[in-house]
Amino acid sequence: MRERIERIWYDGLAAPLWLRALVPLYRVLRALHLAPYRLGWRKAARLPVPVLVVGNLTAGGSGKTPLAIALVEALRAHGFRPGIVSRGYGGTQREPRLLDERATPAQVGDEPCLMRRRTGVAVAVGRDRPHAAALLVGQGVDVVIADDGLQNPALARDVEIVVIDGRRRFGNGRLLPAGPLREPLARLGTVAFRVCNGGAAQAGEVPMRLDGDLAVPLRGGEAQPLAAFAGQRVHAVAAIGNPDRFFASLRARGIEVVPHAFADHHAFTAADLAFGDEMPVLMTEKDAIKCEAFAAANWWCVPVRAELPAAFLDAVAARLREVAGRTA
Repeated sequence: MRERIERIWYDGLAAPLWLRALVPLYRVLRALHLAPYRLGWRKAARLPVPVLVVGNLTAGGSGKTPLAIALVEALRAHGFRPGIVSRGYGGTQREPRLLDERATPAQVGDEPCLMRRRTGVAVAVGRDRPHAAALLVGQGVDVVIADDGLQNPALARDVEIVVIDGRRRFGNGRLLPAGPLREPLARLGTVAFRVCNGGAAQAGEVPMRLDGDLAVPLRGGEAQPLAAFAGQRVHAVAAIGNPDRFFASLRARGIEVVPHAFADHHAFTAADLAFGDEMPVLMTEKDAIKCEAFAAANWWCVPVRAELPAAFLDAVAARLREVAGRTA
């Protein structure tokens, strides 16, 4: 079913009538979700610090997490003390919680754990995003980055960034479930920045490229150039929104890939990766953080970093500095 849905969304396969018939229901549910805020019955919570939302219009991955990490690094270089708030998708945590060394992906989600490890900044999770974000303010954070919060109206935001998959774009342009869109494309006109991950950036979009040239052993030890695997046959594991992007990146480096795609945020067990041979296993960093406890000696993760124009990062910092001045 997953493969068929992908073909409908992105490869031109006609959507069956029953799938198209569910689109009006999705519209109604979306309208009911927003109605209390549009009618004034509820108000979005306003924090005393600027809020920057990183999200997308499509279901699945587009590169939000690498962008959030890059924004943290850039904002620190501009003198900010950023923190990250996330729903913690894939974890069991319901109440707002600040991550510490004891937090596990099973509890708080794989992406929050990854972002905390990569950046070292305060990260909070919770289904109630405003309360989770308030925990960050209590830690001295002066700008909150909301990971994947574009469609969540509960938290007021000052700057919105949409990440676009530069290769798949918006697929067939239909709303869920007949297409990949969470919101109509008109929503693009309301955001401050549009970032295009891979492919060719269109007018008004900021180009972003994900670069990963190292393989890091899960059980510790010295990293190896990814080029060292060129010409080898490897198992490639990805439980991300778009696994094919990871597989294609390995093939582009001359690696012969045996692909193993899992559902986004899949909770791995050792049995999932028992392939019955001694070939190396390469996986994304997001997946590796869930597999470290039972990793074998020939398992490697491939971290990526987002490369972005300096002018874009400066513009984001300037916009947040302006907001901070207004709220001071």
